[in-house]
Amino acid sequence: MADDFLTIEGLDLHYGGSQILRGIDFSARVGEVTCVMGTNGVGKTSLLKAISGTHPRSGGTYVLGQHNVGNAPASWLARQGVGYVPQGRDIFPLLTVRENLETGFACLPRSEHRIPDHIFELFPILKDFLHRRGGDLSGGQQQQLAIARALITKPKLLLLDEPTEGIQPNIIQQIGRVIEILREQAEMAIVLVEQYFDFAFDLGDRFVVLERGACKLTGRKGEIERDKLLAAVSV
Repeated sequence: MADDFLTIEGLDLHYGGSQILRGIDFSARVGEVTCVMGTNGVGKTSLLKAISGTHPRSGGTYVLGQHNVGNAPASWLARQGVGYVPQGRDIFPLLTVRENLETGFACLPRSEHRIPDHIFELFPILKDFLHRRGGDLSGGQQQQLAIARALITKPKLLLLDEPTEGIQPNIIQQIGRVIEILREQAEMAIVLVEQYFDFAFDLGDRFVVLERGACKLTGRKGEIERDKLLAAVSV
């Protein structure tokens, strides 16, 4: 079995004087979906911000592939293969779908500045809407665009923060199928922060449950009973 691509040990994170994450041990493996779960406000988004480099860690070690990352900035991590789809999507509303996708080129050599066909195979609607402004898309279409933009960067680690939030059921199913395809291709590790329990449980290979900024429960599917996991993430 492949080694972990991402390994974090003892991760701490502060916002000002408040400690948000405490001693998080966390790993993710290529060809697997690692689900980070828990109620609102337990630090799930903060964990993805720490991994993506968009918020500095206060302590702990972070190994990505063979690199000891230290407190590298988000731009360096993106060039090392960390793709981040934040909560709220953060697409550019005044740019077209094509222009939004092309912002992913910043992480790539000039020779790779093109939108590969497989992006439109995963998200056919985007091909029809290439000239439409991002702000004119529905929430579900914007979510597809945000994931597609991250995939343009050819990530080895894909971080997804609440991709089903506020999305209509048919788009949730499409996003679930895309995640399944990406896992089957076994070219990246996927970390999924998700409140929708059934969606996360169906996709997940490993589970990390946070409570008050610390790991409450971790384990692989098959090691953790569904009912125990559900109880751990319930209010």
